[in-house]
Amino acid sequence: MSARLLITDIGELVTNEPSAAPERTGAPVGGPGEGPAGLELLGLIRDAALAVGDDGRVAWAGPAAEVPAELAEGAEVVSVGGSAVIPGFVDSHNHLVFDGDRSEEFAARMAGQSYSAGGIRTTVAATREADDERLEANLVRLLEQAQRSGTTTFEIKTGYGLSLDDEIRTLQIIRRHTDEATLLAAHVVPPEYAQDPEAYVDLVIEQIIPAAEGLARWIDVFCEEGAFTPEQTERILAAGAAHGMRPRLHANQLTQGEALQVAARTGCASADHATFASDDDLAALAESGTVVTLLPGVEFSTRQPYPDARRYLAAGVRLAIASDCNPGSCFTSSLPFCLAVAVRDMRFTVEQALWAATAGGAAALDRDDVGRLGIGARADFAVLDAPSYRHLAYRPGVQQIAEVYREGRLIAQNPRSVIIPTSQRPG
Repeated sequence: MSARLLITDIGELVTNEPSAAPERTGAPVGGPGEGPAGLELLGLIRDAALAVGDDGRVAWAGPAAEVPAELAEGAEVVSVGGSAVIPGFVDSHNHLVFDGDRSEEFAARMAGQSYSAGGIRTTVAATREADDERLEANLVRLLEQAQRSGTTTFEIKTGYGLSLDDEIRTLQIIRRHTDEATLLAAHVVPPEYAQDPEAYVDLVIEQIIPAAEGLARWIDVFCEEGAFTPEQTERILAAGAAHGMRPRLHANQLTQGEALQVAARTGCASADHATFASDDDLAALAESGTVVTLLPGVEFSTRQPYPDARRYLAAGVRLAIASDCNPGSCFTSSLPFCLAVAVRDMRFTVEQALWAATAGGAAALDRDDVGRLGIGARADFAVLDAPSYRHLAYRPGVQQIAEVYREGRLIAQNPRSVIIPTSQRPG
């Protein structure tokens, strides 16, 4: 057994592996009496080390004093000087391929106008006009920004083309950057089909979905007033499944509708937004195993009400946190920002929010190789410019990510300061 890289002098290592912790040092993910069974610990190890094998996966994690000699021999050793290390964020909901700017719309919302699904058509018009080179350059810019904030796994949706050619070219761009590609041709009905929405549903089912087979891993629908009905949604999800795409859903963002019941009934991997949810909705989601992906940045940017995470966890629902980076309802790619908002306004504990933005995001993507730092997981992690993971919410708006690694290789770096051990601090 040998390692290519050994990260040592870690003040706190979050593994999201309960069995990795030598003692119960992490707070329960659900809180006392809350949350789904088994989500108990961040698997926190203090004064830790992390070894990465030649395959880019975690070879060992544990106390720094117990690193096996054969792992240390010949490995590149990197001391992080007492910093905390966390799994890379898994951002399971993004709309990153687009053109145009909607800052004026945001300013109008802040001045009192309400958000509606119709604004998406503004981005559709600009995206259709842009060439592939321009769209991809903007995507790369946004991905690099997100990586500097600690994100190492991305899901990316189509949905700003809304034609056969534009949806497929969007998928082709996405696939050059991630396998987690989602076909969201059913985002809204495009203007040319405004008088005949059923004809557009037929286009999605009969032409766009078959053409996307092999490109899209996921099929998604915006099931909402002003977008697609529950009946249309189920038809589109079924068509996607017939072409090898797993279902996920935009659900109950703007109204208390039937979308969460549709998500549970159709076995969606994730139901996203879920701003409005009845007790029956939560019971159905818990029974189906569908992950609910909450999007704190959306509520922040639209002044929608914040859902109470404690209620969802108490019902036995698994939760993820994602950014929903898009030019209309939420133009942030910073999961540390979303985590801080989730703690402040959605009533997550810091531990719950960190789990949801890492292991929860992985669950929403049906992944077990990311979002954790157990043996065999992909060595995707962020070194914080802080001694504890709690600083992600404790110091909102301050860059707390120092270095970001994917498969054990440095992919992003920010200026960092010297971490002063707690025992040496005044006061």
